[in-house]
Amino acid sequence: SNDQRQRLMSTTEAAVEIPLLQFTDAAARKVGDLIRGEGNPNLMLRVFVQGGGCSGLQYGFEFDETVQDGDTCVENLGVKLLVDPMSFQYLTGAEIDYREGLEGAQFV
Repeated sequence: SNDQRQRLMSTTEAAVEIPLLQFTDAAARKVGDLIRGEGNPNLMLRVFVQGGGCSGLQYGFEFDETVQDGDTCVENLGVKLLVDPMSFQYLTGAEIDYREGLEGAQFV
């Protein structure tokens, strides 16, 4: 019946998992290069959100060796990206990418 078919469709939709945070290959490769440059293979890239006055939220990146309680870890190409729980709620659905453009190289 039609009713049954609709129910089937909604369950398959729920099964598709979208990564909450996208860490692109370009960004992962660049982070991997930077980590090799630091000479410490245990480093991971931590992404965080700083609450931000009139400019809104600011995103920050730093290297970190330790996974903190509650961190979300996203891995790509062997490179780990860490996000603390507070920042994660703002980064849900975001994409961490790396571009080299006229303004210089940056993570976005």
